[in-house]
Amino acid sequence: MLRPEQMSKVSVTGSKGVMDDVVETVHDCNLLHVTEYDGSWDGFQPGNPIDGAETASEKLVTVRSIESILDVDAEDAGPTRIVTDEALEEELGEIRERVNELEDRRDEIRTELGDVEEQIAAVEPFATLGIDLDLLSGYDTLDVIVGEGKREAVERAVVDADGIDAVGIFSEDDIVAVFARPAETADDDVLTDALVGVDFTALEVPDAEGAPEEYVTELEHRQQQLENKRRTVENELEEVKLDAAGFLLAAEEKLSIDVQKREAPLSFATTDNAFVAEGWIPTEEYTDFAAAITDAVGDHAEVEELERAAFKSDGSEVHEDVSAGSAEGTAATDGGDEIRADGGGNVVMRDDSPPVIPNNPGVVKPFEILTQAVSRPKYDEFDPTVVLFLTFPAFFGFMIGDLGYGALYTLIGYYLYSNFDGDAFKSMGGVTIFAGLFTMLFGILYGEFFGLHLIATYFWEGALGLAHPPMEKGLSPAGQSYALTWLVVSILVGILHLNVGYVFDFVENLELHDAKHALFESGSWILMLNGLWIAILSPDLVGATPDFVFTIFDGTGAAPEGAEAIHATYALGFNGFPQIVGLLALGAFFLGLILLVVGEPVEAIEFLNVLVNALSYTRIAAVLLAKAGMAFTVNLLFFGVYVTGEGPEAAFHFGLGHMPEVGSMYHGHEVTEIMFGGLVHSGPAMLIVGLLVLVLGHALVLALGVTSAGLQAVRLEYVEFFGKFYGGGGREYEPFGYERRYTTED
Repeated sequence: MLRPEQMSKVSVTGSKGVMDDVVETVHDCNLLHVTEYDGSWDGFQPGNPIDGAETASEKLVTVRSIESILDVDAEDAGPTRIVTDEALEEELGEIRERVNELEDRRDEIRTELGDVEEQIAAVEPFATLGIDLDLLSGYDTLDVIVGEGKREAVERAVVDADGIDAVGIFSEDDIVAVFARPAETADDDVLTDALVGVDFTALEVPDAEGAPEEYVTELEHRQQQLENKRRTVENELEEVKLDAAGFLLAAEEKLSIDVQKREAPLSFATTDNAFVAEGWIPTEEYTDFAAAITDAVGDHAEVEELERAAFKSDGSEVHEDVSAGSAEGTAATDGGDEIRADGGGNVVMRDDSPPVIPNNPGVVKPFEILTQAVSRPKYDEFDPTVVLFLTFPAFFGFMIGDLGYGALYTLIGYYLYSNFDGDAFKSMGGVTIFAGLFTMLFGILYGEFFGLHLIATYFWEGALGLAHPPMEKGLSPAGQSYALTWLVVSILVGILHLNVGYVFDFVENLELHDAKHALFESGSWILMLNGLWIAILSPDLVGATPDFVFTIFDGTGAAPEGAEAIHATYALGFNGFPQIVGLLALGAFFLGLILLVVGEPVEAIEFLNVLVNALSYTRIAAVLLAKAGMAFTVNLLFFGVYVTGEGPEAAFHFGLGHMPEVGSMYHGHEVTEIMFGGLVHSGPAMLIVGLLVLVLGHALVLALGVTSAGLQAVRLEYVEFFGKFYGGGGREYEPFGYERRYTTED
């Protein structure tokens, strides 16, 4: 799980006379991640496409263009089918001709419709004005201008202008028509010049006669006719789509496969008589791969395993001698040449790194999307997906911790997983399901259902007779020690999480370099992290450590009591490390710091990261309390809350059935305060308001659970954990082949 599938580099060497058969067989196997030949071998050239590649590519472009016009998608496929070359020639030609004809008609209609819409937009202001169009132009002694603006401003500017003898102004809804008689000595543009500086936009008078309202009516009628024609053409295109979609998708798939096969030799090294193809396959598939080629072409091609990628302490890829029989194999060519394939030799086309196939079980695979959101792991580094699977849902569930919210998250995840075909949606659905299940689990342990303590009351206290559920969130005065407990637990979980990251880095450095690199670059951080925190957890060594850190897990009474209210949440008997252990741990911290300064002096300035990174995990406890507080507030507004007891023993209770009075008894405890009476207890009108608050409030908490708990959990994984060992940048495994969805060969 932590390592990808082992890969082997193989070569296929053979006669050009069987190259087409080899290409066909390799494609059917769908295993070989082809290495591109870079032209580095003397006497070898990149191969040429097989005849027909250009024609197949042109047809593929045509099919995809038709699919785009018809808006064809995978849901339109229908049953799988066999697509013959004859069908491609005949049926594709007919469909193309029909679609092109309809598309041309639709384009013509759209163009004319656009022109009509522009004319309507141009005439509508004149219809508002209400003056016949033929009255707005054609005068010898009058200048006319129509536009949008304020009548008062336009009138003032024109009246005050020099060179205008008489003015007539008509307006309606900020559409203004100005009729002006220029003086005999005035310039031709006197009216236009008068309106400079006025907020006025001139409009072009349409070339038409009569009432503009009638002209608009005519244009709108023409617009309706064109829209009807467009709908008719689009209906015809839809009919063509229904008839041809299955064929087009199958044709696209067939042509894609043809193009793949015909262009494959471009990646080969070739001579006049022979070819060599290289690439990566999963090691466990080598035997089947070689057998398939042998069955197809016999001894006209030779398959050799050149490299088996693994990593040792010297950092080099292992080139094992894995060929059977003789150390050297040969493949004869029709031209009498022999190309030697040295079993176990290191002469390859290009020294490329292996592609990466994650090796995770099915239940872990959805979490690969979180890893690959950063980058695909390289072949020589650990794949952290399994750690994400174990920690991310736990972080998320712990922070939300509610059976009701968890059930909704699980249902949302199931919907995403079952209703979408894309791998991304399915993966996110799987991640959400696990996050929801952990939220439900912690919700049971906290005893909460949508923030109400129903599970605590009826299961942990009622059915099992416990005083309280195994875990509390720590909002009430009586349970405040739980809030401090989760603060400490968050740091302890962070230390463990960081240790895993540093250990991964240590192992990677050990395998890729040597023990010295591992000790100086990774071991130093492990010593510093654990040494510092063990010293902090030694009460007689570090006086600044809060007393509650040693109290909450004690139960023996030996730990210092910082306050009477901070009692042992879980009596585990831990009240701090002895002083001698703390001193040894402090020594380990300084030893790690010295190793870091010697090995990686640049990183030494970040030595306090072992403190800061662990403290960063306190965001887990912070989000836990924030989400609990939000749910508490929503329920407080709706149900109301009253308090029993005083001081550290005070406890909150929701008014689920009724709201008692101060001084009354509840389960043997006196009600001391009414925090809020509750909208549900405030009459019918407020009940409606309360229901809105209840539904919208919990919906907000549900949504913010993703944006706060989800993002904070992801941040801890990416920044704190990944940052210790993970680089990414691996190559995706893309085998030469095609997974058929729309066609069949049977």
